[in-house]
Amino acid sequence: MRHGKTQWNLEGRFQGAGGDSPLLAESYQQMSQVGQFLKPITFRHVYASPIKRARVTAEHILAELDQAIPLTLMSRLEEFHLGKLEGMRFVDVQAQFPQELDGFRNHPDQYRTDRIGGETFSEVIARMTPGIEAIVAANPGDDDNVLVVSHGAALNAEVNALLATPLAALRHRGGLRNTSVTILETAPGQPYRLIDWNDTSFLTETADPTDTI
Repeated sequence: MRHGKTQWNLEGRFQGAGGDSPLLAESYQQMSQVGQFLKPITFRHVYASPIKRARVTAEHILAELDQAIPLTLMSRLEEFHLGKLEGMRFVDVQAQFPQELDGFRNHPDQYRTDRIGGETFSEVIARMTPGIEAIVAANPGDDDNVLVVSHGAALNAEVNALLATPLAALRHRGGLRNTSVTILETAPGQPYRLIDWNDTSFLTETADPTDTI
């Protein structure tokens, strides 16, 4: 799942691994809602990005689940490192780095970081996949459900890569809303199967364009 909504999300700013604005007050209510949605599921483990917005989201959901579940922070689950784009408003990026913005949003195979620094889609996937594989290997049973709390752009790239989606088509399923749940099923050595994508049926607040990346 993606972390709760932050101030920079609301302001339309790039927020990668180097930025971490505060979670909005409304996000805590949404964390409670997703926690209640997930409560009937027995989880063996929770894994989260160590970046505060993801870690706090994971901690609040754990409290809602009311289960004795270990939480492990994994740096491989961090958001994209965004270089010069970090903290910039989308409208300013459009003015200064239009090609990079178009690649990031629409053409992952054409996203270049030469002028801005940071990670490409291929580099993020290469960083995250070993972490996901380690999680699967550590929880091999049919009933070993795990919860992974990470970030919108990174999760979008990694989930689609796990589903063997070509790099050029990584954005074709659309974005991920804050506190959305995406469900994958697999077993060690087996392919990944998509059960649900960007589920927000449990959220009572109407979606806003700034909720989704």
